[in-house]
Parts: sequence; structure tokens; C-alpha cells
Amino acid sequence: MHGRPRKATKQEDPAAAAAKSARLRVLQSQLLHFHHNRIYTKEAVSVSSKLLDINPEIYTGWNYRKLAFQHNLKEVSDTDTDTETIKSAIEDELRMVEVALRRNPKSYGAWYHRKWILGQKLVLANFDHEFRLLDMLLKADARNFHGWNYRRFIARLKDVSEEEELKFTMDMINTNFSNYSAWHNRSMLLSKLLRKKVKGFHEEESILSDEFELVRQALFTDPSDQSGWFYHLWLLDQTSTPHKPHLVSSWPSDKLNIEISAQFKEKCERFPIIFCFNQQVDGVNLATVTVNSKLVSSEHITWKPLSANNSRKSKIWVAFLQNFNKYCDNSEGLSVEISLHCCESIVHLKFLMKLSHMDHQGKNGDGFEELFLWDCPKSQEINPYLVSYDPWRLRVESVEEDAKWHLDTLSAEIALFKEMSECDEDSKFVKLTLARLLGAHNSIKSGGSSYFEEILKLYDDLIKLDAPHFSYYRDERSLVLLDQMTSSKDSLVEYCSRCENTSFSCINPQLCINFSGLNLTRIGFVERLLWVQILDLSHNNLTSILGLEALQLLVCLNLSHNQIMSFTALEPIKSLQSLKVLDLSFNEIGSHPVDTTRYLCSSPLSHTCNVTETMEELARENIKIGDFWEAILLFESLQLAQLDMQGNPVTNERFRVLVEKVIPCLKWLDGKPVR
Repeated sequence: MHGRPRKATKQEDPAAAAAKSARLRVLQSQLLHFHHNRIYTKEAVSVSSKLLDINPEIYTGWNYRKLAFQHNLKEVSDTDTDTETIKSAIEDELRMVEVALRRNPKSYGAWYHRKWILGQKLVLANFDHEFRLLDMLLKADARNFHGWNYRRFIARLKDVSEEEELKFTMDMINTNFSNYSAWHNRSMLLSKLLRKKVKGFHEEESILSDEFELVRQALFTDPSDQSGWFYHLWLLDQTSTPHKPHLVSSWPSDKLNIEISAQFKEKCERFPIIFCFNQQVDGVNLATVTVNSKLVSSEHITWKPLSANNSRKSKIWVAFLQNFNKYCDNSEGLSVEISLHCCESIVHLKFLMKLSHMDHQGKNGDGFEELFLWDCPKSQEINPYLVSYDPWRLRVESVEEDAKWHLDTLSAEIALFKEMSECDEDSKFVKLTLARLLGAHNSIKSGGSSYFEEILKLYDDLIKLDAPHFSYYRDERSLVLLDQMTSSKDSLVEYCSRCENTSFSCINPQLCINFSGLNLTRIGFVERLLWVQILDLSHNNLTSILGLEALQLLVCLNLSHNQIMSFTALEPIKSLQSLKVLDLSFNEIGSHPVDTTRYLCSSPLSHTCNVTETMEELARENIKIGDFWEAILLFESLQLAQLDMQGNPVTNERFRVLVEKVIPCLKWLDGKPVR
């Protein structure tokens, strides 16, 4: 672990191993007999002692001892109030744990049993003995995280100050800086001390500067040791990440004039309002968001988090103005003002929705009488719209005024690691840390010279240097590339086009982003793309689309020629109620019998799923529901007009019948009209 290979275990003599196994089977059989029959005599408990002495990893043995301890303690309390008897019983348990720890210092069951016994607080713990035991164990193995966890438990039990424990971590690091557990404990303690602003820890910048100096000594002493690098990563996070959440983007943005198509306004009954924060927040509701308009009030709006795990916290919050199209007919349009009182700040937004009588080339209807083709031409006319929609302004305003120290610290670290990189060109730790430092600098200082090309080259080098972590580096490279492409209006306009030949959205103009063929493996920075209605992500290497749930205006989505393996990987699409065109052709859906994400998603066994009618209809078509339930749960929630699935292993005639049944409004399937 952490770059340290395990030592090979010594081979036991076959005869001795056989005798040990036979002995274990006998003791285990006796223990289970006592356990099932609730026999807690001294003789029975001694059997568990013998068993755990041989193998401390038998959890049933520890659970039995807990029950025996509680049972015998109750009998003692009913007949005798002598604390010495209770103390003796506790000492017996603690002694048994120590015997087990000599056998295996990393026995989960033994450490947990010791914590459980002392956690009962029946007698005052012998803290001197506990700390001596810890000193002995940590001296034998300073990286034993069980010992460190137990030390934190004992420190809380004795009410040892965090300052004292911080000093202990320093002593352990001075003894041997190659101690991941000591660095980790130090980061936890410092986080608490800085958050509480304990005396001597008010000056966060000064404290972190000293910590940078400390970890530099470890890194320069042995650059190949991972312990210090983990701590440096924590320091980098403290330096570059704002402690308080703040709004980074919204749809609509402030002072935006939105054109509503007069031709399609009757079909637009819901208008999304989206808030994107830099970290997960809760409490976005009627009490914190005020909507002022002549015809729309806060009481008619419900805010909900867009979270993959149904959490009450999320980076993305959305609400919908219902039936707003009825109020846009007058010449002045519908003016809406929003005040967000959240994250210890107040944000005011004001936007205007007006009808546009611009002539569309599309036919009457919903715009899908003809097959939608992914051939939107580039148009320079979209630039004024990007100027009016400005998600980058919030990014600049969110940077704290006192960012000078953060930038100076990052600049100093960048210079230092560039020097280290010149000395050791093949160090993956140096390259990765330098890439992270440059990325952190970019995130704080928007505009001006950026380090995007340098970061991309570093990740290219890492992909070649460190093959076992190839996937991680590709993901990070994808995020850097997306950051670069969306970092400004000028950079983003290169990937924008305007859809001219079809009208299927009530919001003008209908803009397309083309991110195809970029070798993307991960989605990011969607908070800068909230206005996008058509998104082309084809010919990449995506296996997940997590994050796309924020794009509530999305009408057309192209995910063809990627590496999506299952329908459950498409879970974010369920939140996109405006989606009409979906291209999933030439992926790997259906080729993998085991889907590692399925237990994180909805299933037919979930009480939240209501697809009974659909399942009954499919059963009449002799389609096995169990073969396609992921697809049913996905498509049941969508109102697609066009779907492309060709080139996936799951696609066959039965699947085509299923899709037509599950999506009754579907007009086009794999380029052919639905009967």
C-alpha cells in the first residue's frame, strides 16, 4: 500500500497446518454451539479465547464475546454492585485483545472490540496503559492505520487537545517522514484547528506556508515516497479551493434577453431556472430564493437538486416556471427578477422573455416531421448571443479579493516543481503535482496567459510514463481540454454552430456545440454550457455522461461512437425532459453482462419505479422484461422523437419492438420512420 509491497508470508509445515486447521474446526464448532444456545459460562468464553488466539479474524468470536460480556455483566449488576468485578471483566477483554494483536496487529475485529469495550465507559480507562500500547505498536509499524484510528479514539475519550495530537504527528514525521498515517492525521487535525480558529491558528496563510515548507523537505529528501505527495495534494486543495460555496453559473444569466419562438410557444409550458455552485449545497428553496414578476411568484416554483444519489445536497439546483408562454404575448415581454440568499451571500438576477416572430424554415408541428441530421453549419452570428449570456462573469466575481496570497503561493510552488522536473524528467509525482498546480492557478486567475497547453503536455507524458494509471490521466486530460475550450467566449465560439434548418425549440437561437472527435473520456465544466440546446459528443471515448443533467435546455444529444457499456451509464439523461433527439449508435451497450453501476441506479425492485402498464404490454409481446429493464427505466422517462441505437450489441428486432412500445411518441428509430 502507498508504494510499499507486502512481505511474502512464510509457508507453514503441511502437517502443522493440517493440525491447526483441525483444531480450528473443533473450536469453531464448539463456539457456534455455545453461540446458538446462548451459553455464556467461563468454559464457553474460554473456547472463544482459544479460537481467537489462533485466528483473530473470526468475527463471530468477537461478537460472541460482546454478548457474553453483556450477559455476565447484567448478572453481576443484579447481584453485586462491586466495581472491581466489572473492572476485572473489562481487563479480561482488553487482555484478550492484546493477545490477538500480537498475532495480527491489523486485526479489524480485535481493534473494534477494544474500542467497543472502552466505549461502554463502565470504568475509567487506564489511559497511560493505552498510550503505552499504542507507542509500542506504532514503533513496530508507524504506518499501522488501525493504531492511528485507535489513537484518535483514545484522544477523544481522554479529551486530549488537538494541539497536543498535532505535536505528536510532528514527532512521528521527524522520526520518519515516510509515514502516510502521520501526514493524514496532521491534515485532519489542522483542518479542525483552522476551521475552529483555535488560538495560534488564526493566520491560515501563515500556517499553510509553514506546512508547505515542511512537506518540501520530505519531497526533496525522497521524491519517490508517496506519503509527502499526498499531504502536498491536501495543501494544494486548501490553497486553491474556496472554503465557502458560491454560485458559479446560472440560467438565465443576469440581464439576458430571451427570445421565445411565437411558432412554438404553445408547446413550451416549462422554462428552467438553473443554479450551479462550486460545491454541493442544500437549502435552495422558497425561503432562500425569491422570484418577483407580475405573473409569476415564488409559491408556484419548486426547487429540486439534480443529484445522482438522490441526496438533498447538490451542485446543481433547478426549478421551472410553469405556463410561462401565456405571459409573453405583450410587447414588453415577461420580466423576471430572482434573488438568491444562499451560501452567506446574495445574488440578484434579472432577465426578460419576449416573443420572436422570426420566420422558421421548419414545417408546422414539433419540428420532427423530417429526420434531424447532425450537420449544423458554423455561423459567426452566434457570437453576440454568447456576449449576452455571460457565465464567465460569475467566475471572475467568485474569486476572492484576497487571492494574491493564493496566487503567489501557487506561483512559488510552480517554479519549484518546474525546477524539480528539470532534475528528474521521468518523475510521475513531479509531473502530476505540477499539472495540478498549473490547473489550480488557472482556476483562480481567469483571463490572461493560461497554462492549458503545458498541462495537456504533462498529462500526455504521464500517460506514457505510468501505464497502470492510464485511465485516470486520460480523464484528467479531458477535463483540462474542456476547461480550455470553455474558458472564454472566444475559445468556445470555435466549437459553436447555429441550427438553421429545423425548429424544435421555443428558445432562439438554437445553438449547437460540437465536441466530437476530441478523445474525451469524461464530462466537465457543464456550468458554462447551460444555454446549449444541441450537443455533439460523438467519436469520443466516453463511458459515463455524469454532469449532463445540468443541461436542462438540451434538445438534441449525440453520443454515437463512444464506449458506453450500459443503459445505467445514461442515468443523467432521465433529468433532461426537453430531450427529443438521442443518438446512441455504435457504442457497447449490451456487450457486458455485468454492469458495475446497476446497483447504484433504479431497478424494477425499487418502489419509486412505476412501469407496470408498460411491462404488462411488453409481456403480451413475449418480450422478457428482465433482459431489458435498464432500457425500460431509461426510455420510460423520456419523450423522444428520434432515437438511434444501431451498432450496439443490444439492438435486435425484439429491442426495436420494445422501444416503440416504451416511447409511444417516437417518430424515427435508427433513421427509419416508426410505423
